[in-house]
Amino acid sequence: MAQRSYPPAIEGAEEYVYKTVGETELKLWSFRPDKDAFPGSRPAILFFFGGGWKSGSPSQFVPYAEYLAERGMTAMVVDYRVSSRHGTKAKDCVADARDALRYVRDQAELLGIDSEKVAVGGGSAGGHIAACLGTIEVEGLAKPVAMALFNPACVLAPFEDQFAALGERKEELGERMGAEIVSLSPIHHVSVNSSPAIVFHGTKDPTVPYGTAVAFTEEMKKAGVECVLQSYEGEGHGIFNPGRKVKEGSEPAFPKTLVQLDEFFVALGLLEKKGES
Repeated sequence: MAQRSYPPAIEGAEEYVYKTVGETELKLWSFRPDKDAFPGSRPAILFFFGGGWKSGSPSQFVPYAEYLAERGMTAMVVDYRVSSRHGTKAKDCVADARDALRYVRDQAELLGIDSEKVAVGGGSAGGHIAACLGTIEVEGLAKPVAMALFNPACVLAPFEDQFAALGERKEELGERMGAEIVSLSPIHHVSVNSSPAIVFHGTKDPTVPYGTAVAFTEEMKKAGVECVLQSYEGEGHGIFNPGRKVKEGSEPAFPKTLVQLDEFFVALGLLEKKGES
């Protein structure tokens, strides 16, 4: 298993440079399924780490990538620029994610994937980035086939008179976004063309209010898009981290999220039911 460090040394994965910005090489690490057990072009997923668009490491989602590769999905963890290392804004994080998505589709043959079956996922700020890919229209860039969002920041500005308190953070968020806030607020871009999603969120999350996950889910359903909200009663932020402490008397969230994510991808046809491969 990879260490949560930067730059990461990720064992068992193939390394690719998907983008170069100045002297900075941005990489992704691909975990491929066994070719004998899962022949042909495979569905794929890109994972984006959390860290408030400021920090973090691609190694964060290695446990999910390893699991999904064992289940027949090519799973990739993606590096992107963050403010502490590159002096960037959230808009640059999203731009890098879009280029990563373009890269894997353009290099589908090299990567052994089905370019029409590429999903995205991420936690916290990484969940925001993934949600941007699945909701915001970009000319020439098709939406991912699905989104797996772990305590994602999907509501960055007041929406339909809800979450007015977010307005108090407008100046701070505007500075961190580097763009007009609504332009990068996923809920404001939900449409019939948005990608189906599964959202994992703790009801006591102090960083990203649980109510925003509820609002995003409801807006997706209003648009006629499948969106499953998996609520974790009494849990806080970062429930997807395997080593995270949970509330007393509860089971770790990580194993349960794997089961729920697996079931969601099976329903979408991205994974085969266990025992059928």
